[in-house]
Amino acid sequence: MSEPSWPIIELAFSHIDALLELESSGASRLMSPQLLADALSSEQHRVLAVADGDDLLAYAVVARQPFDAELEAIMVAASLRRNGLGTRLMKAVIETTQAWKVEHLLLEVRVSNDSAIALYRSLGFQQDGIRKGYYPPQKGQSIREDACLMSLAFQ
Repeated sequence: MSEPSWPIIELAFSHIDALLELESSGASRLMSPQLLADALSSEQHRVLAVADGDDLLAYAVVARQPFDAELEAIMVAASLRRNGLGTRLMKAVIETTQAWKVEHLLLEVRVSNDSAIALYRSLGFQQDGIRKGYYPPQKGQSIREDACLMSLAFQ
């Protein structure tokens, strides 16, 4: 049996409740409700999502900057991870940013997030450096975590 091919859609402000519901289901909050609302209202942002009807299964926020774009957040519902949704969503993010004619797509990821780093590398991202102590401690931990800085160059 094949996986359903849920569509990838661009979200509008009318999707805020579904987006907040998905965001609150995560182990840690990636973006505050205000930042999500701002992204949905901004001409410099795109919020893409994998949707099953009115339910959101995954989302990504990408911001356009003068010469580059930055992936600000990406999340797949915990029950659906490792099913290709992150890859599909990242490919849509890459297509969106290529259409913007930017030079690079930038992101940072926790150094402990091996599966995300592997996904990004499989899509052509290169590691640019480490930002020490970038992320706040996760639940049950007391030490801030480093970020792996990555970029994808567009030719």
